[in-house]
Amino acid sequence: MEENLTVRQARKADLPEIMAVLEAAKGIMRASGNTGQWVNGYPSEEVVLEDIAGGCGYVVLADGRLCGYFAFIPSPEPTYAEIFDGAWLDDTLPYHVVHRIGSYPEVHGVFRAVLDWCFGRDPNIRIDTHEDNRIMQHCILRYGFRYCGIIYLESGDPRLAYQLIR
Repeated sequence: MEENLTVRQARKADLPEIMAVLEAAKGIMRASGNTGQWVNGYPSEEVVLEDIAGGCGYVVLADGRLCGYFAFIPSPEPTYAEIFDGAWLDDTLPYHVVHRIGSYPEVHGVFRAVLDWCFGRDPNIRIDTHEDNRIMQHCILRYGFRYCGIIYLESGDPRLAYQLIR
């Protein structure tokens, strides 16, 4: 069932609910065979609190109930400075990055609600995901993003990188 989804800036008081959402998202990943992403306590409370303190953390509400979380971060994203086996659609315009998107499995339409909200604020969005995150890859491509190549996180782990300019 697709509820009435809204987005608002996250607050420190949301932290316990945000962490519960992210744990549920990890469960979705593991159940679908993605065991290499969001490991070793990531994303931690500290990371989410940094998002919130920086004004980049947002929650998704389904009929007023917190059901999703994401970070919407303005460029430049340091790990996007170099892209391998491809190229960004445009590497001159400012952009925003969507990171740490997660939701409860029973709430549908969260990815679309998040991206619709993001594109209402910036026409140039980049996103990346783990090669084993087939669900996210499907959502990203279905939304209209183009695969651009591979980026490497600070840890050295590769990620599939996408961009959409409207």
